[in-house]
Amino acid sequence: MKKFLLLFFTWWQGITVGTWWYTRTKGEFVGEDEFGNKYYRSKGGEIHPILGVERRWVLFNGEAEGSKVPPGWHGWMHHRTDVPPTEDTGYKAWPWQKPHMPNPTGTPAAHRPQGSILGAAKRAAQAGDYVAWKPE
Repeated sequence: MKKFLLLFFTWWQGITVGTWWYTRTKGEFVGEDEFGNKYYRSKGGEIHPILGVERRWVLFNGEAEGSKVPPGWHGWMHHRTDVPPTEDTGYKAWPWQKPHMPNPTGTPAAHRPQGSILGAAKRAAQAGDYVAWKPE
């Protein structure tokens, strides 16, 4: 019962009732990424009559934030590839590639450069530093 009520009152933290129902009736599970997001497509790869392609969507684990979609899944979602990352055997990450991180803006992990109002450190003084204008 609690999960059912959360679908109504916390739609920004997960899926809505409509999305849940559409996924149950018309969706086919494709895979899950390292963040726990679940990816779906139209049952049987059915082509949408108006879009001209199959519908693909994601059910986010937690807050619905588009930057949580890793690059491989992003390519699949936008029809750049027909093979989802769970079935793609040809892709190999390069040693220099870092793991995907969702956008940290607005979180404690956000970048706060030296001198920023929210940063901990003060800006270092520079030669010919800024002097505020004073009216005469």
